[in-house]
Amino acid sequence: MTAVWAWLRRAAVPLVAVLALVLSGGWLAVRGGETGWRSAASTDGVGGAGMIGGAGMMGFGLAGDGRPVGDLDAARARAQRFADRLDPGLRVGEVMRFANHDYAEIVTAAGAGVTAVLIDRGTGAVSVEPGPAMMWNTRYGMATGAASGGGSDAGLNTAQAAGIAQHWLRRAGRDVTVDAAEAFPGYYTLDTLRKGRVEGMLSVQATTGAVWYHGWHGRFLGRATRTS
Repeated sequence: MTAVWAWLRRAAVPLVAVLALVLSGGWLAVRGGETGWRSAASTDGVGGAGMIGGAGMMGFGLAGDGRPVGDLDAARARAQRFADRLDPGLRVGEVMRFANHDYAEIVTAAGAGVTAVLIDRGTGAVSVEPGPAMMWNTRYGMATGAASGGGSDAGLNTAQAAGIAQHWLRRAGRDVTVDAAEAFPGYYTLDTLRKGRVEGMLSVQATTGAVWYHGWHGRFLGRATRTS
């Protein structure tokens, strides 16, 4: 516990946000496999923009400059500033716009997933996405130092992660399908699709098969893939 509190202080992570995620049911404890499935009730979790506005620690957040983020290019620029502080060799991958905030993937120069961030459109603040990016990431999160070094080499492959995600959605009564699984250190993230259009997002822990539904985004509005 001492190490966890030290990490929270270094990361400037709002403790109330982490607790709210756990207590609200945003944590979905689901064990992968054909049997033994158990899950908490799905929830929309914690509301979006307000959660991320106070982050300001280099590597875990970028304080807002008070200027609204107008479009996805502006969101990409803010996310790139965060990536540059985290590691100058990192880049921004896909950027997505949701009702509550913008979402961006941080990737290596080769395109491998590193983490995911949320951008507050009102202030320009950037922070590591709550949930899997904070709790399961074995490189830039609270699971740093865990045995699993990354999504693609930690027990489950992309096809297995997609199968677990689809099985969980069926059991949860969600009439949606999953897109391809994208590997991050220690977990996979997948878009959920309804009639080919993004409906939401969930993640699968790469070792245990636990599923965490991202209930904080709100309605999907648009996306922009990496251009360079």
